[in-house]
Amino acid sequence: MAAQTGRVTAIVGESGSGKSQLVKALTGLSPGAVSGTVTVDGAAIPAGDRRRLSALRGARVAYVFQDPMTALNPYFRIGPQLAEVARVHLGLSRRAARARALEMLTRVRLAEPQRRLDAYPHELSGGQRQRAVIAMALMAEPRLLIADEPTTALDATAQLGILDLVRALCDGGEVAAIFITHDIAAAARIGDRILVMQAGRVVEEGAARAVIAGPGHAYTRALIAATPSLAAPAAAARAQTAAAAILEVRGLHVAYPGGGVLARRAPVCAVRGVDFAVARGETLGLVGESGSGKSSVARALLRLAPVTAGEVRFDGRAVQDLSTRDFAAVRRGMQMVFQDPFASLNPRMRVRDLVDEPLRTHLRDWSARRRADAAAEALDAVGLAPDLAGRFPHELSGGQAQRVGIARAIVTEPKVLICDEAVSALDVSVQARILDLIAEVQARRGLAIVFITHDLAVVRQIADRIVVMKDGAVVEAAPRDRLFAAPRHAYTRRLIDAALKIEA
Repeated sequence: MAAQTGRVTAIVGESGSGKSQLVKALTGLSPGAVSGTVTVDGAAIPAGDRRRLSALRGARVAYVFQDPMTALNPYFRIGPQLAEVARVHLGLSRRAARARALEMLTRVRLAEPQRRLDAYPHELSGGQRQRAVIAMALMAEPRLLIADEPTTALDATAQLGILDLVRALCDGGEVAAIFITHDIAAAARIGDRILVMQAGRVVEEGAARAVIAGPGHAYTRALIAATPSLAAPAAAARAQTAAAAILEVRGLHVAYPGGGVLARRAPVCAVRGVDFAVARGETLGLVGESGSGKSSVARALLRLAPVTAGEVRFDGRAVQDLSTRDFAAVRRGMQMVFQDPFASLNPRMRVRDLVDEPLRTHLRDWSARRRADAAAEALDAVGLAPDLAGRFPHELSGGQAQRVGIARAIVTEPKVLICDEAVSALDVSVQARILDLIAEVQARRGLAIVFITHDLAVVRQIADRIVVMKDGAVVEAAPRDRLFAAPRHAYTRRLIDAALKIEA
């Protein structure tokens, strides 16, 4: 592969394809045995010479990592962290380094750059943090910018902003960029050339437009086909019935304590006056960016967040009025599938025990044999082979681990399933299979589903009705097809416009 000044080379592949290991080898960060040659500005460096390759980092090659919170020191303000790079690599004075930090924050289009110099990382949004990391990478005037999944954890509008920023930096003719992603739609938007990797090898390479318009390898075609798209035909909408709602939310307010040591700060209002209802067999999509309040709504449904006003009614009963013992029956009927399957599964328990755990909690009168049969049935329902029952979570793929999470959620035969960003951490092909699985489980069991996501293409694929949230409030609610055909709120239109499309 080659990277040229003013051009973006996008490397696409799913988890385990080797794309991150490739660029780590280029910069001397790979712990494994490395062979081959890296040529920088005409000078050939053996790929196994970690010392010489490491010397390139910071000065000539800059690396932007996936998670900006791990790339930034949480104990230091943004300005000093950026200035340190200029002082080490360019030998600038403290004042000159700070001035350059301000220049770089301005260059990456970070709002209010002067104020952001004195902010801590946790005081910035995800998109703002990623812009600060890119500014840090540019501090020493590198020739090559390597961005490793920099948009994976970002909302649609923030993702679009970062893609356009990297594209603009290259269009300025000052740097070359290698952009690593599992999202072929992102690669199509930003790349001049695309390399598709599978199992450690490049299976297809070419100009971005050519690869997207006429993919030559079956794996590339599979990636394109599995990517949710607003341009693709949506599934036929289910007829709206007058079925009674199994879950109702009325005037919901959620506020968290403000904290403080010497003086108590005012509570933080995360949700304000949210209303919606879901019937059995129906899927409600709850859409919004980070901080919109959608996950707080999910937590409030299960009494995991403080409800300060309004009510949640499950099967006709007000959840917040129930005693702990009475709520246990409700909890059995409302189950959640979390975003990160590995964080939600106990790493010390085998799969069979993980699926058995909800039964031991909610159905204590069941015999061990009955529980084992129910657990086996749940694993079979989510398409997991019996031989996986004895494995630990770390021995599973991401898709398998999420299937275990779904099996845990359905084993108690709930009436409502809450999916909180349940596919956002998965590769596109795995994501497509999990969405199909959720739809199959719903069809067989008649579940009501609350599907929470920031991805409009995903929610269009699975939802019957959609509720759009912003700043803790509902700004628009409508049947799926009507919302996409004629969105009424400016924020909804902005989300739709920011959704990535695969275009040749």
